Amino acid sequence: MSNKVNLADAVRALSMDAVQAAKCGHPGMPMGMAEIALVLWTKHLKHNPKNPEWFNRDRFVLSNGHGSMLLYSLLHLTGYDLPLEELKNFRKLGSKTPGHPECDVTPGVETTTGPLGQGLANAVGMALAEKILAHKFNKPNLELINHYTYVFCGDGDLMEGISHEACSYAGTHKLEKLIVLYDDNDISIDGEVAGWFTDDTAKRFESYGWHVIPKVDGHNEQEIDKAITAAKKSNQPTLICCKTVIGKGSPNKAGTSGVHGSALGDEEVLLTRKNINWNFEAFEIPEEAYAGWNQEAAGKERESSWEEILKDYQEKCPEEFLVFDRMVKGELPAEFDLVIEKLIKSFEEDETNYASRKCSGLCLDALGPVLPELIGGSADLSPSNNTEWKGSTVLTPETGGNYLNYGVREFGMSAIMNGMYLHGGIRPYGGTFLTFLDYARNALRMSALMKLPVIYIYTHDSIGVGEDGPTHQPVEHISMLRATPGVFTWRPCDGVETAFAWQHALKSKEKPHALVLSRQNLPPQTRNDLGDISKGGYVLKEAEQEDLTIIASGSEVGLAIDAAEILKEDSLSIKVVSIPCTELFDLQSDDYKYKVLGDGAKLVIEAAQPDFWHKYLNQGDKVLGMNSYGESAPLEDLLEHFGFTVPNVVTLSKQLIGK
Repeated sequence: MSNKVNLADAVRALSMDAVQAAKCGHPGMPMGMAEIALVLWTKHLKHNPKNPEWFNRDRFVLSNGHGSMLLYSLLHLTGYDLPLEELKNFRKLGSKTPGHPECDVTPGVETTTGPLGQGLANAVGMALAEKILAHKFNKPNLELINHYTYVFCGDGDLMEGISHEACSYAGTHKLEKLIVLYDDNDISIDGEVAGWFTDDTAKRFESYGWHVIPKVDGHNEQEIDKAITAAKKSNQPTLICCKTVIGKGSPNKAGTSGVHGSALGDEEVLLTRKNINWNFEAFEIPEEAYAGWNQEAAGKERESSWEEILKDYQEKCPEEFLVFDRMVKGELPAEFDLVIEKLIKSFEEDETNYASRKCSGLCLDALGPVLPELIGGSADLSPSNNTEWKGSTVLTPETGGNYLNYGVREFGMSAIMNGMYLHGGIRPYGGTFLTFLDYARNALRMSALMKLPVIYIYTHDSIGVGEDGPTHQPVEHISMLRATPGVFTWRPCDGVETAFAWQHALKSKEKPHALVLSRQNLPPQTRNDLGDISKGGYVLKEAEQEDLTIIASGSEVGLAIDAAEILKEDSLSIKVVSIPCTELFDLQSDDYKYKVLGDGAKLVIEAAQPDFWHKYLNQGDKVLGMNSYGESAPLEDLLEHFGFTVPNVVTLSKQLIGK
C-alpha cells in the first residue's frame, strides 16, 4: 500500500461524494466497510473485471444493498466497465448506478439486493449451486468448479426472518465455500440496535453448524485478512463478525444513525476530507489509488489458468464437457422437444382423471432424465406437491443430488432458488401450497424483477383443498401472481395443459413461472387444436351461434364443459374458453383475442377472487368466484356451498342471456 494514499479512503471518498451529489443515499456502510472491502477485493476475491461472466469466478453479494456505493466504488476501482461518470450519476434515471444494486443493470453485480436478508439467501443458493455442480463434474486432480461465495451483510439482514431460514439450511448442508462478513456496527436507521437486537449472533450461527470468527476489528486489514484466510480452510460456512464504525472518517456523524441513510452535507464532506487526509476534489481519484486497486491483469491471469483446466477437462471427459457447456449456456438438450411431444401425446391418450399436481409430477418423470440441470425441491411437502420425480436423488452434505428437502422454509427456498439460477448451470424449481406464497412473495417478486426463469410449483390451489379449511384455501393468491409484472401464471385444467405449462416454463429465458395446480382430480379434455394452448387461452368447445361464452381456468374448466352440455339440451349454444395463462394470452394479437372471446355475453368461472377477470368482460357479464374466505368441509360440500356446481352455472348462464 502507498504511503501517500490510503486505498480504503478512495472508497470512502467516492461513496460520500456520490451520495452527496445525489442528495440521498446511504454513505455510512460503505465508509464503515472500506477496509473489509479492500482486503477481500484485492487479496482474496477471484474475479476478472474484463469478464464479469467468467463461470469459475468467486461470487460477491452485497446483501446490505442500501450501501450500494460501496459496490459501485469497488467495481469502478478494480476495472469493471463502470466509468466515473456513472458514479456521478448515482441514483439518476437511466444510470448504471441505481439506488440499490441491480444485476441486469450494472456489470459485475451478481444479484439484485435491497430487501434485507435476500442477498444472503441468494448467496446460499449460489454456494449450493457450486457444491452441486462440483459434485457432478469435478474429477480427481481436475477441479472444474471451485470457487467461493462472499457476502457482506449487516444487522438488518440478520434481523430478517429469511436469514434464519437460509443460514440454518446452509449450516445443515455444510456449504464450506460460503463466507459471510458481518458488518457489526450497532446502528440502524432508528438508532442504536441494542434496544431491539440483542441476539448472541455468534452463538446463533454456531448452533446452525457454522464456523464463527468473532470480534474481528473491521478496520484492521491484517485481522481481516487472517480471518478470511482461516474461513477458506474451514469445512463449514463461516461468519466473520467485524466490529466497525458506521461512517468512519466523518468527524461529526461517524457512529450515529445520522450517517446511515442521509447524505453527509457539503460541510461534513469537507470536514471528512480533511479528517482522512484526502486532498483531492470530489470524484477525483489519483492514479496511485487506481493502480493499487486495479485487478485487470490478475483477473485475466486467473481466468486463463481456469481455461487451461477447462481445455484439459474437454480432452479427458468430452461427453461430460458437452453437458457442462450446454448447462452453463442455458440451452435445452436436443431431445427436449421430442420428450414434450411424447408427453403431450400420452396425456391426450390417457382418459384417467388426474389432479393437475399429479400431472406435473408425471411431467417431471419424463423431463428429469434429460435435464440434469433441473434441480428441484419442496418446502416439506414433496408427496403433496409431486415435486420429487422417479429419478430424484436427495442432496446430502456429503453427496451430490438433484432434489432438495428445504424443510418448512418457503421464503428461504424461493430466494435460494434465485441464487442457484443466478450462479448459472442450474434450472431450479420448488414447490409449496399456494396459500404459503404469502411467506415467499417478496422472493418471487425478486425473481420477476431480476428476470429469472425460476419455476414455482403451487399446489392445493383453491377451496378444493377441502377439510383443511380457509387457512389453507387460497383465494386472493392467483390475482396476486397475475398482478406481479413479469410472472407467467399457469393454471392448467388437465395433463395436456400442464405439459404445455412445463414446456413454456423451461423454454423461458427471463420470466419466472408459477404453476398453480389442483389437489382434486380433474377430467381430461378433448381438443381439436393443441397449438392454441401455446397462446395462453383458446376455444376449448366451439359453438355455432354463441349464445354465451363461458371462460374458465384450471379445475373449473371441466365444470364449464359439463354446464355447456346441459345448456345444449335447452337448445343453447355455449362456447367454452380455457385460459390457463392470462399473461401469455394478453400477448396475442387483438384479432386472436377477439376470435377467442367474441363480443357476446360472458360468464367467467374461477374459484378465486373475481376482480381480475373484469378486464375481459363487458357491462352485465358475470364472474362466479370467491368473494370470501373458504370453509372447512369436504370438497363436494364446499362446491355446493359456494356455487361451483353445474346447476348453479346453468342458472347463471340462463340469467345472463335472458332465458
